[in-house]
Amino acid sequence: MTAERQPVCFTAHGNPMNALGRTAFARFLVRWGPELPRPRALLLVSAHWEQPRLRVTAAERPDTIHDFYGFPSELYALRYPAPGDPDLARRVQALLREARIEASLDPSRGLDHGAWAPLLGLFPAAELPVVQLSLLAGVPFQRHLEVGRSLAPLRDEGVRILGSGNLVHNLARADLAEVDVPPAAWAVAFDEWVKQRLDGWELADLAAFTELTPDGRKAHPTPEHYLPLLVACGAADPRPRVSYPYEGFEHGTLSLRCVRMD
Repeated sequence: MTAERQPVCFTAHGNPMNALGRTAFARFLVRWGPELPRPRALLLVSAHWEQPRLRVTAAERPDTIHDFYGFPSELYALRYPAPGDPDLARRVQALLREARIEASLDPSRGLDHGAWAPLLGLFPAAELPVVQLSLLAGVPFQRHLEVGRSLAPLRDEGVRILGSGNLVHNLARADLAEVDVPPAAWAVAFDEWVKQRLDGWELADLAAFTELTPDGRKAHPTPEHYLPLLVACGAADPRPRVSYPYEGFEHGTLSLRCVRMD
């Protein structure tokens, strides 16, 4: 049976407390999952795993990593017991190598909260196999577009490529005591700048965001929450139909905008 071609998606994950399912954004994720074509497996690119060279999880049963501190104990009790998929991990590695991008398999790495927190809403039964791909540290941002392009064939193999981060992510300027506060004007401006470039499918501009807009470095003092978007865009290229199933902010400086690319 032919696998259904999958859209590429980018999801926000924001505050880890969203994983408890009590926010409007968490309730959206529960609705969004069933609206999308059902994949056979998931390839997740999270803001919370950067490596000098690409790594791919290859565990049969990846652990749930609680890579945060200072939160209520109920958050640390959460588990996402999805199976891994070593065959898919090897397929990812092979596609990357065809594009002359080196990647190694990691049989012990689990799923960080950038992966399992949104997946708890999108696929709460944790029945779909999940493989996680790292980001690349210290390379030109354009490289992440190339990584995504090399993985595009997976879409026709029933694999959902899902980036997880935030289109605006500045914790130093966030109001962490309050969730629903008006977003900062510069944060709204950068979020809209990204949307306009996605609408026009200006990938070179998206990769040069720190140079082309004065709000880029303020929106991302470090780039890791933005880079999963570039991997997703590369996988969706050439120009797809782009939609935004969720828009908004939390804590004033964390964008919750999600992107679907068909």
